[in-house]
Amino acid sequence: MNEISQPVAATSIAGDDGARFFNRELSWLEFNRRVLAEAGNPSYPLLERLRFLSISGSNLDEFQMVRVAGLAGQVRRQIEEVSMDGRTASQQLAAINEVVAEIEDAQQEAWRELKSQLGESGIRIVGNEQLDAEGEQWLKDYFLEHIMPIITPQAIDPAHPFPFVANQGMGVMFALTRLADEAPVMEMVLIPSALQRFVRLPGKEAVWISVEDLLARNADELFPGFRVGGHGVFRVLRDSDIEIEEDAEDLVRHFRTAIQRRRRGMVIALQLQGIVDSGAEQMLRTQLGLDRAIVTKTGGLIGFSGLEAIVEEDRPDLKFEPFSPRYPERIMEHDGDCFAAIGEKDIVIQHPYESFEVVIDFLRQAAKDPDVVAIKQTLYRAGKQSAVINALIAAAEAGKSVTAVVELKARFDEEQNLMWANQLERAGVQVIYGFVDWKTHAKVSMVVRREGGGYRTYCHFGTGNYHPVTTRIYTDISFFTADPRASRDASRLFNFITGYVEPKETELLSISPIGLRDKLNECIDAEIANAREGKSAAIWAKMNQLSDPDLIEKLYDANNAGVEVLLVVRGICCLRPGVPGMSENITVKSIIGRFLEHSRIWAFANGKALPNRQAKVFISSADGMSRNLDRRVELLVPILNKTVHDQVLEQVMLANLLDTEQSWLLDPDGSYERVGETDRPFNVHRYFMTNPSLSGRGGAIASGRKVPKLSLRRGTI
Repeated sequence: MNEISQPVAATSIAGDDGARFFNRELSWLEFNRRVLAEAGNPSYPLLERLRFLSISGSNLDEFQMVRVAGLAGQVRRQIEEVSMDGRTASQQLAAINEVVAEIEDAQQEAWRELKSQLGESGIRIVGNEQLDAEGEQWLKDYFLEHIMPIITPQAIDPAHPFPFVANQGMGVMFALTRLADEAPVMEMVLIPSALQRFVRLPGKEAVWISVEDLLARNADELFPGFRVGGHGVFRVLRDSDIEIEEDAEDLVRHFRTAIQRRRRGMVIALQLQGIVDSGAEQMLRTQLGLDRAIVTKTGGLIGFSGLEAIVEEDRPDLKFEPFSPRYPERIMEHDGDCFAAIGEKDIVIQHPYESFEVVIDFLRQAAKDPDVVAIKQTLYRAGKQSAVINALIAAAEAGKSVTAVVELKARFDEEQNLMWANQLERAGVQVIYGFVDWKTHAKVSMVVRREGGGYRTYCHFGTGNYHPVTTRIYTDISFFTADPRASRDASRLFNFITGYVEPKETELLSISPIGLRDKLNECIDAEIANAREGKSAAIWAKMNQLSDPDLIEKLYDANNAGVEVLLVVRGICCLRPGVPGMSENITVKSIIGRFLEHSRIWAFANGKALPNRQAKVFISSADGMSRNLDRRVELLVPILNKTVHDQVLEQVMLANLLDTEQSWLLDPDGSYERVGETDRPFNVHRYFMTNPSLSGRGGAIASGRKVPKLSLRRGTI
């Protein structure tokens, strides 16, 4: 596993014009290398390492279905646009193919190592090896009862047209000989998506087998009268991006049609496992219409995302110690009354350390409260089982005015969001689909309540989605306020989305694509001016991706003025740090660990060394990407309450900068290296799991300990 943790060669990230920028796609692939490296992290339990391997596989699938597909489309249409590092689409594809091959080889090595170690720990993943009589009989019975009735073997010859293979579809090719006349026959068995990828044998000992291996073991049952000569497994990835037509008259109808088209998109990758007959391989290439598709062959495993089933094995000793989020202490002090707590003072909550249930309770209480007259809510990703949706439906059925902005363009959640929109409309919710060209990515919830002869508005602004699963594994910030200025701006935001009424000005919030970029530039310019005047000048920022060239150039300007810039960028980073005369004052780190870092924070020193109480602090739904700043509806929210300001800056942001155990530093040549051992090791996830984070009640409170005072020593990041 050593090679997947090694620094990456600069030539794999920067092109001919890469002196100022790293390539976006190759930077993403390096992020997935860091994810995969966690599969070899000896400090993690085995099943958690397997989870990281599964995630790396899922990530790589999506990358190929969307990003590689987009570049292949540019090549087909002969679009001569070059990337920010000066590469053509063809040059990027060539570099991507090389790196993808390296990552897939590393995945196979990780799989071999983990499979062996899991076997030693009592979790066996079997293929064609012989089991005891009871196990062999169970596998045969399971095949005959649960798989045989569902699958459909198909001969591949002129009389049988080649079947359609869906996106992420798998199949097994069998080379057979008919016993009656010794004629060779090629048969294909597509594996229905309804079948689970891995099957567990009953019993105390955990024994798992893949469905494709189960098919191979029972080939004689499947093909009586034939002699089985061999078999190979294949998997197909298709172009899964959805293009929005500017003249789409009905956005809902357009997306329903587009989702159907996506299932039949052009093949982007063909993955082959085992010994696939050369004739069968050529037939697959021809029938699938492979042009510039990536074709990979392995003797190991394909479709690593399917390993998630094995990760769920009931072996707590091989998983992270269970963690239960804390419920916010501030809400509990008001007997669970969210509105009383928020009305008294702004509240900030950090998920998943503090429960997302408080956001659900905010909406549930609004639905039941007779004084609440209206609720407005944005929905980007809400998941399959959404308490948020249920609360909005309950509110509408209780006679309240409920408006939901449902974003249909949330990639791979389009179908789910269409379903939610239909249910909301049936309950009487006013459903808005937002803009045709722009995604509504801002996370906002607004509740209007009768109080004291008038109305008061309570708002929730978040950095993450209202999604029941991701809220347990993504680190995000929820900010509650009843500040009238924020409430008026939130109303302006909803009017902008629902009625195209562009606000002439806002009091607190900055909205993209109207003024969010300008606000960031204004704050960076202020730091540049302070540096030139000899004042303390620094920028701390945390985001998921940084690829917008204008924003990067602005940070280079800050560097050249003497501003210290510390960035925590989990994924893509096209900024090249540490280059003399361009970015020697800029440091970039990436945190990969138990939780997925997802919150977006900006902090500007404002004339004093960070952290300080005069610093300008913001949370945001936007990453540092052109799409977020120019083609999405996003929010930048200033944190003005002193307590909340300190919590976000001196706890959340500072703890991320201090982390050493899960951090990777980006070097000027484009390579990432683990921070490694230090004299002051620090784990940001463990810190917030074991200390009372922000407004929560934790073990430290129960024991009477205070939250440790964090401090950043210069040069320690």
